[in-house]
Amino acid sequence: MESKFSVNYENGVAKIELFGRLDATNASNLQEELKKIIDKKIERLVFFAKDLEYISSAGLRVIIFAKQKIGVNSKVYLISPQEVVLNVIKMSGLDNFMIIEDSYKD
Repeated sequence: MESKFSVNYENGVAKIELFGRLDATNASNLQEELKKIIDKKIERLVFFAKDLEYISSAGLRVIIFAKQKIGVNSKVYLISPQEVVLNVIKMSGLDNFMIIEDSYKD
């Protein structure tokens, strides 16, 4: 599957839809897109991962980068991850600061 993503910001919520793979070939592109909104007041950073099939350490670094930049009071969500992605998130310890849910409502 082709790798792609979309980033939308509105009313303090940054929504990132992830598709395919988040790895060294495209993680830097996502990070560049996130840099465009990082100076805004972000209360919630929401990663929609239903269609994400794979995440590498490069993808994990983008999530860590985003969390560091938005601040400690902001919340990071991972919505509907596939089991293989969830396992990587848990092995890396990122589940300690992420809210993992099956669905998201504003």
